Amino acid sequence: MSHTTQPITLTITQELGGMRLDQALQRLMPEHSRSRIQGWIKDGLVTIAGETPTAKFKVWGGEQVQIIPQTVPESLAFEPEDIALDVVFEDEHILVINKPAGLVVHPAAGNWSGTLLNALLHHAPQLKDVPRAGIVHRLDKDTSGLLVVAKTLEAQTNLVRQLQARTVKREYRTIVWGQVWRNGKIDQPIGRHPHARTKMAVNRMGKPAVTHYEVLDRFAVYTYMRCLLETGRTHQIRVHMQHLKAPIVGDPVYGIRGILPLRHISDNLRTVLLNFKRQALHAIRLGLKHPATGEQMEWQVELAADMKMLLEAIRAENVPPEEADAFYVDDDEFAYEYIGDDDDEWLEEDDDAE
Repeated sequence: MSHTTQPITLTITQELGGMRLDQALQRLMPEHSRSRIQGWIKDGLVTIAGETPTAKFKVWGGEQVQIIPQTVPESLAFEPEDIALDVVFEDEHILVINKPAGLVVHPAAGNWSGTLLNALLHHAPQLKDVPRAGIVHRLDKDTSGLLVVAKTLEAQTNLVRQLQARTVKREYRTIVWGQVWRNGKIDQPIGRHPHARTKMAVNRMGKPAVTHYEVLDRFAVYTYMRCLLETGRTHQIRVHMQHLKAPIVGDPVYGIRGILPLRHISDNLRTVLLNFKRQALHAIRLGLKHPATGEQMEWQVELAADMKMLLEAIRAENVPPEEADAFYVDDDEFAYEYIGDDDDEWLEEDDDAE
């Protein structure tokens, strides 16, 4: 959505006489592109004597032009916004954030404002001088948990090198559909999905991707797991869990859509599942070397409240795995709309942070 600003009144100078209106206005307002001015004219936001001319309208000098400029959403991308941050650690070099689900990390199409980047610029204004406001990796919009931000260019360079060297330790917790019976490692390359540009997939032409997983608790039709990353590919854990045939509960892209277990499910668990509208994935632990001191540091946070509630509801079922029923029923309420981050190039392609 565009945002209207204060009207501007300009007088066409004599030396611009004979020009098209759009050309003359571009000369008078060089900070705006000609295509943007043409858009304002087309939308009826430019008037001369109460009339709305076309871009080709000839001006002769002396005309008074009133313009109601509109800013495009992209112009808000790097504006500070007062958005609350859960700061786990901060010094003059780095900032560690516990990101909530629903917060986009970096502005992109559809999410030009209200992002973590906007919040960072408000929290630490000096980040305007650091590329990407110090962001070196990201979490998906609906993945919660720990994320590190560099507050200086030197710290950013150091953290990127650590990510590239795979020395940053990242642990995730996830709840998946199905029963995973043993710990293991998924070593499968990830690249663009061959038919859906916005999705990723296990693809032999993709980049190397390695995820270690460990079963923490097994239930009738779910498994609670720990995942450790060696690499940080876009949607890595989500794609690898799908490949394992254990898609993440609530995942709107790589999960099981529109189904619920038919038997052995209480009203309470059904209600919790229907209200859980994001992938059950949380970055619970982060470890790295401090970019200035070289000290090995580690942070751990609690499981996100909504995932904790889901896990408690699953545990309360108390159905032995051997009694699990494999039948499912359609339920239109259990559908999801995916509004994800654009998969643009990153210093480290680290989207699940993952």
